[in-house]
Amino acid sequence: MRVGVLTGGGDCPGLNAVIRAAVRAGITRYGHEFLGLRHGWRGLLECETTPLDLDVVRGLIGKGGTILGSSRTNPYGHEGGARNAADNMAALGLDALIAIGGEDTLGVANRLHHDFGLRTVGVPKTIDNDLSGTDYTFGFWTAVQIAVEAIDRLTTTAESHDRVIVVEVMGRHAGWIALESGLAGGADAILIPELAADPDRVVAYLREREARDQHFAIVVVSEGVTLGDGTVTGATDEFGHTSLAAAGVGERLAGYIANATGKEARAVVLGHVQRGGTPTAFDRALATRYGIHAARMVDNGAFGRMAALRGAEIIDVPIEEAVGTLKTVPPELFADAEVFFG
Repeated sequence: MRVGVLTGGGDCPGLNAVIRAAVRAGITRYGHEFLGLRHGWRGLLECETTPLDLDVVRGLIGKGGTILGSSRTNPYGHEGGARNAADNMAALGLDALIAIGGEDTLGVANRLHHDFGLRTVGVPKTIDNDLSGTDYTFGFWTAVQIAVEAIDRLTTTAESHDRVIVVEVMGRHAGWIALESGLAGGADAILIPELAADPDRVVAYLREREARDQHFAIVVVSEGVTLGDGTVTGATDEFGHTSLAAAGVGERLAGYIANATGKEARAVVLGHVQRGGTPTAFDRALATRYGIHAARMVDNGAFGRMAALRGAEIIDVPIEEAVGTLKTVPPELFADAEVFFG
């Protein structure tokens, strides 16, 4: 078969490892041919392609980003775009398509499969770890590790200057990065989008610390946490997501803390640092296993399905199971983290 591969949405550590594994397994085990689609779904709409063979993917396992490029293009956001995508699959001679992405990218793959019969296979990618149907998405633990390393460094400077440092991490709707990095980094308070933000409770934690002669603190907050009226303004992408770059929840929280306590408070926004660079060993291995399984799914005709991690096993589930409901932090898990607040 002639198989297309695309990477959509935000870049993520491990994307190249998936591409490498899918191409190697597909060529050496099943005799398939591969064609890369450039810049996500835009590559299919504009027939922007690049060949993928064993030479091209050699040595990619530790390389960050994606050699195919990415975008937030939504075929369903363009007049006739979905029909165009289906027609271009045929024009390019593609028998199947491996879509590597998060809720938006896989949501399009699922719709094209049901609406036009496109033979799509999904691979779960998001540093936010908010896709249902799988225990973990590749890239998540790399983002957590980067955040923990930053928290470790910021803790020493906070202690040296008796400061409160608010660390803003990624997480639009789900607080997995904030929870896991804050827990591992010994944060004194964590705020996540799943729970109503209570800055006064954070201030209470900080006062408890002051009473114990602890004059510094680290507060971790997800970028998707809302303060005040919860209004977020800014440009939206083709999937309707508002950019959180100008929301400034970290800065706003640091300002609130400074006003309430009289202490010096600083905000550090990790931003795209969490997306960049090389994947951890765990994410390299997970991405590789996903890629191999995606090639197997294509050969088995398991279309409209997504590779997924369940325990120690890689299985596949319907894509609609992954994109139907976001996987958010359960209250009981956050309650365990609260033991260490203050």
